[in-house]
Amino acid sequence: MSTRPIAIVGAGSIGVAWALTFARGGRTVRVQDPDAARRDAVAAELNERLVALDRHGLLDESVATIAARVTVTAELAVAVADAEHVQECAPERVDLKRELFTTLDGLAPADASLASSSSFLPASQFADEVPGRARCLVAHPGNPPHLLPAVELVPAPFTDQAVVDRLAALLESVGMSPVRLKREVDGFVFNRLQGAVLREAYCLVRDGVIDVEDLDRVVRDGLGRRWAVVGPFETVDLNTRGGIAAHAERMGPSYERMGAERGQHDPWTPELVDTVDTQRRRQLPLDRWDERIAWRDERLLAVAAALAGAGEREDA
Repeated sequence: MSTRPIAIVGAGSIGVAWALTFARGGRTVRVQDPDAARRDAVAAELNERLVALDRHGLLDESVATIAARVTVTAELAVAVADAEHVQECAPERVDLKRELFTTLDGLAPADASLASSSSFLPASQFADEVPGRARCLVAHPGNPPHLLPAVELVPAPFTDQAVVDRLAALLESVGMSPVRLKREVDGFVFNRLQGAVLREAYCLVRDGVIDVEDLDRVVRDGLGRRWAVVGPFETVDLNTRGGIAAHAERMGPSYERMGAERGQHDPWTPELVDTVDTQRRRQLPLDRWDERIAWRDERLLAVAAALAGAGEREDA
């Protein structure tokens, strides 16, 4: 494991969670923020989250050992000195990120990767004029990063693929689950999927189909539990004997009609279904379908047991 530090620029909620993630993975972390109040809050917020993780048996080391790996500074130059990676967690403003990445490019070691935690802004909007733009990209985490391991790696057209590879390896080494996007797209994948669900949720409430509480119940007690174990493609692949191709044949027209109700006409063409089916079959040959069903059900049982246990602790 490299002994070079990780720099976190911005000590808000996401920045503290990133610091925890890297420190928990054994890395030395320097957190920078120009706001003295935010700097002063880091230690307590970090400790509170570490104590919570420890309470659930999710730490391999003591709270004090992990917390000791994190230091806080007001100076960017101090934070990024000798850094292997810089994770920017500043507000979602193009002008701010543009200025910040130009400064970081001048201060950080030439081989350090520079990634933004941006939720919507692609790197091409704020790093296109940075001399070292080849090492700039977006590493968008779920919120909070120390509890949601998925992180989207979104390269700009000018990002060096070797930088993406190194950052993916670094993130995997600290327990994250990096997802590589092939190209930039507004909102990336996380928020586009979340947005699709939210748009339909708002429409269903507007149309008098369901109220907010029951809509959340459908997701929390149904879709959400299932998606904690398998994603949307694997869900339908395992829900239909014959796999995703059989599901698309049976259900595709119904989903097309539902989309058309909202003015969206994106039919699952035979070519698209074949692409998805081919990728799924590489992951899971159909002769292992029953085996995977059993695996899914065991995971769902584990989720149910964990949630039941949490409920008992709340009632105690």
